Amino acid sequence: MRSVGLGGSRIDTRTMSAARAQTLLNSWETVRYELLNTRICDLEMRIVGSPLEPFIDRLYREFRRKNLRYQPEFYLTDDWGCPDQVPIIGVPFYLADKRLARIEEEQTGEIEDDQQIMMLLRHEAGHAINYAYELYRNRNWAEVFGPFSRPYKDSFQPNPFSRQFVRHIVHHRYGRTYAQKHPDEDFAETFAVWLTPRSGWRRRYRNWPALQKLLYVDRLMKEVRALPPKNMNGHLCTPVERMDVLLAEHYGQRAQRYRAAAQGYVDDKLREVFPAARGSNIRSAADLISRHLAGLLTRVTHWSGLDENEVRTILDKLEDRAETLGLHYRLHDHNVKLMDVTALATSLAVNFSYTGQLTG
Repeated sequence: MRSVGLGGSRIDTRTMSAARAQTLLNSWETVRYELLNTRICDLEMRIVGSPLEPFIDRLYREFRRKNLRYQPEFYLTDDWGCPDQVPIIGVPFYLADKRLARIEEEQTGEIEDDQQIMMLLRHEAGHAINYAYELYRNRNWAEVFGPFSRPYKDSFQPNPFSRQFVRHIVHHRYGRTYAQKHPDEDFAETFAVWLTPRSGWRRRYRNWPALQKLLYVDRLMKEVRALPPKNMNGHLCTPVERMDVLLAEHYGQRAQRYRAAAQGYVDDKLREVFPAARGSNIRSAADLISRHLAGLLTRVTHWSGLDENEVRTILDKLEDRAETLGLHYRLHDHNVKLMDVTALATSLAVNFSYTGQLTG
């Protein structure tokens, strides 16, 4: 095993080199380019098991503390919101993956923190429960908040000093006056304040006309809390499964601008080796690499001069990306594809051996 002395200690250079290969192959620059160069619908995002799940669980606990039988449903989309009169909450897809959240912050300069996520969830839950029970059809609801049929405008002129409305979420343009936008938003904001644990709404709003809205919501929720919802259906707006643009295009960018920094990017070469294959007699490219890993490891190590740990790092990367990309090949091309993978891995290994870089 190669080692060098430094101040009485010995450093395993084999481990250092393998770690360097790992760093290049899985660097943020490489991962970012892989993600930006992928269609959003192919990112296979799920709420279950994602960073979003604890926040949704927390919202459900808040509903249970209020003895509310109803629990809203969620889906991933491109922005916050419920579709019109549909009691299903849309949450930005990037919040389901820490890597995508990092890209969102890089691209837009901002990202929701934990407090903002909960505030937005409570607000959208107000819309959802309004639509689920069709509360807006109630005459008393309209008397308290105004007609639901009022035209919904993207822009409005709020009164920042009004005490007719609660103050909850902070809008980048309107501050805490978002309840003034529309009766539907007024109800959602009022519900969110009512739902928030330890908000002290009775004390905080005791001298405000907005208190009457909070008291109305309190009475209304006691009326419906044990009832099944009336409406649970409707069409979703832009679910991630139908977002077939590249992540880079979603941000109005071209992924290619990030290519030079992505030293560990191998997707393009893998797609050359495994172009689209259809039919009943196809096999997984990732399985091909996995089944022949021992032989590939021996051959690439021999011809590249790299250590086995370094070569294994490269092969692991190829297998992982082949699986992520869903690459396949025709069974009768098995031997040819195996030779192609060997050549590709050897090329990457030799390049790393001579230059210390991986440029797939």
